[in-house]
Amino acid sequence: MEDYTCDVIRYGAIYILWKLSNIYYRNFSIIAHIDHGKSTLADRLLELTGTIQKKTSGGKNEQVLDKLKVERERGITGAMVHAFEGKEHLLNLIDTPGHVDFAWEVSRSLAACQGALLLIDASQGVQAQSISVFHNAKERGLKIIPVLNKIDLPASQPERIAAQIQATFGIDPSEILHISAKTGKGVEALLEAIIRRIPPPVAKADAPLKAFLFDSLYDKYRGVISLISIQDGVLHKGDKIASCHTGKRYEIMELGIMHPEEVPTRSLHPGQVGYIACNMKQSSEAHIGDTIHRVGEVVEPMAGFQFTKAMVFAGVYPIDSSDFPKLEESINRLTLTDRSVTVQRESSSALGQGCRLGFLGTLHMDVFRQRLEDEYDANVIITAPTVPYKIIYKDKEVLISNPTDFPETSDSGLRVKEIQEPVVKATIIVPEEYFGDMMELCFSHRAEDLEHRYLDSGTASARIMLNCILPLSEIVTDFFDLLKSRSSGFASFDYEDAGYRKSDLAKMTFLLNAKPVDALALIVHRSAQEQIGRQWVKKLHRVIPRQMFEVPIQAAVGRKVIARETLKAMRADVTAGLYGGHYERKMKHLENQKEGKRKMKKMGTVDLPQEAFFEILSNKK
Repeated sequence: MEDYTCDVIRYGAIYILWKLSNIYYRNFSIIAHIDHGKSTLADRLLELTGTIQKKTSGGKNEQVLDKLKVERERGITGAMVHAFEGKEHLLNLIDTPGHVDFAWEVSRSLAACQGALLLIDASQGVQAQSISVFHNAKERGLKIIPVLNKIDLPASQPERIAAQIQATFGIDPSEILHISAKTGKGVEALLEAIIRRIPPPVAKADAPLKAFLFDSLYDKYRGVISLISIQDGVLHKGDKIASCHTGKRYEIMELGIMHPEEVPTRSLHPGQVGYIACNMKQSSEAHIGDTIHRVGEVVEPMAGFQFTKAMVFAGVYPIDSSDFPKLEESINRLTLTDRSVTVQRESSSALGQGCRLGFLGTLHMDVFRQRLEDEYDANVIITAPTVPYKIIYKDKEVLISNPTDFPETSDSGLRVKEIQEPVVKATIIVPEEYFGDMMELCFSHRAEDLEHRYLDSGTASARIMLNCILPLSEIVTDFFDLLKSRSSGFASFDYEDAGYRKSDLAKMTFLLNAKPVDALALIVHRSAQEQIGRQWVKKLHRVIPRQMFEVPIQAAVGRKVIARETLKAMRADVTAGLYGGHYERKMKHLENQKEGKRKMKKMGTVDLPQEAFFEILSNKK
């Protein structure tokens, strides 16, 4: 097999010179649940291979791969050079997101790998997300290396967790490596296992160029930086390339590898993982899973590509309406670095101009809101999160994510045949003593098709894996918080898209003095409409300022009012100056006041201040 000479790379004080064939490349990822030590292990691997300098004072390198806040959940790639049996090997670590919201991007990152490290915490055991990503990797034919981390902790139970891994994944305990990423114990043996067990990529240098785009980031000077895996052919600086899915053409201005920072090279060869800068202006042009080819050459696109779709929608409005242009500019700048957010302008009679944003999940939404506040000092109101519902009419289907657009199902003239809501296949792993609470939680959130099995029966601390179908709308609000509180933090949760199912849904509107407030509209299941209506009406009664007239606060579904609270009017004591005389003098003054309030109520409007909206929508209680 032909050898390819790569550039001499200078990174800090490190000089690397290698002449490698793709049989010396290893592309791998790390499968791990949140807080199982994935970033710490990546830091130790980078240190051991000399990719980053080991700190001599001031502690250890911590989370080198996580540059942005959002990348603590999303991840990036890094290349390492390691000598084994007298040969230099190029190891490409393709770090994957660590949260269920980014499951689609995890699957695309795995498609660029030939192997994966299954990292399990020796004190916590197998968690829900590790199971789903493991099966994803197994379906793609990746070589799995099981690794038990944190064996230095007093609470670690390597033997019990190894048996758990065998029962859950069918992996022989003798194949499991025991390490401590924090202290570095066993990491050297792990590097050897990566080279011995993971196969090199199969790629041809003389075939037409074919590259797989698995991630991207944004640079304000160079535009979109795409991370690619070369499947076939050789990519040079100055080459003209095109996207299989958009058809757009670009010129390679810069390319190189991540070591772990960007290090320019003259070319990228078969089996290598690197970055390209090609004057791509918008992050939305870099579709994860896209196939890149040289202009004029025809290649078969890699299978499995699909556009990312938003799962959770919310309206974002400025607290001060005059700040909308500034807010819109801030959102547009943030979407340059986060391609998964969809943006659409909308207006509300109560909140004014705003934007309707689509996110991959609730964590994604929280991260975006936090970045808006931290990086652009934006004070915003975010409406209650909703999911896309499918409205099936007799002649068409429509997806609706804004509650104000939801049709009145009681209106026969609209010819609504049925309403469907998105559902997910949920996996919950919980200790046996909390199983009853988890069953109750699932049933209270309209779970269906519940089934369970023991992961490690016969032990003192047995754990149960519970599978069920849950409506997505039930888990985008407070489901995860309730899950953690009811299980004292021991339960882990993961879900995957399971399509749409027919459901009995209705739009709930809130009326102040008989006038609807569009920004507070909700889509609710009819089985819970009375409970939700009473909760929200009490919340509104608590935060709306008192008026000069009596204000009825009502929750209505269709034409039926299902909950009501009355906000008493502010009134002056008109009888304070009266003393002595007949009681009818006082009654006359009181009747005159009551008549004035009645007239005021007919023509008065309730102006709900932005601060009240902020308190209603930010407070879950």
